Amino acid sequence: MKPDECTLYSGGMAGAEETFGLAAERSGVREVHFSFEGHDVERTRGLRVLDPVELRMGDVSLEYVSRLMNRTYRETPLFKLVLQSIWHQVSNASEVFVVGKILRDGTVKGGTGWGAEFAKLRNKPVFVFDQERDGWFQWRNASWESASDPVIHESRFCGSGTRYLEENGREAIDSLFRRTF
Repeated sequence: MKPDECTLYSGGMAGAEETFGLAAERSGVREVHFSFEGHDVERTRGLRVLDPVELRMGDVSLEYVSRLMNRTYRETPLFKLVLQSIWHQVSNASEVFVVGKILRDGTVKGGTGWGAEFAKLRNKPVFVFDQERDGWFQWRNASWESASDPVIHESRFCGSGTRYLEENGREAIDSLFRRTF
């Protein structure tokens, strides 16, 4: 795969998304960072501010997401907008990479978890680098399986994750790009 034929879809937020964007830029990969009016992002290269009509395309019931994720999300306008922008990231990608923490129930911690769950629902390959367990995992056969040294296989991929990126998470993203490109 040639880097100039690839596109990273992300949100451009501080932490994992910013690091995915920096790695994409160094590698010559296009970036599209979905956001919304008034949202502060770290990555402005490829910034795509979604309008209200586009945001509604990604609208999802917070009751449904809460049940699916085995936790309760408060219905705040900001959180709803974040979920809607994550919908665009995953919908445009053919493969999803997330940095965070896999919880005991098989979901991923935080708002990032919605991206991983949505990828599962859409039957897209999804990989999570679990910073606590210091390794990559892939969703297969209804569970997380260890995935040593994954590479990006699709030209349209999503990179998302925690704002609380640790050094091993940063290295996981950089290594993913080095292995692929």
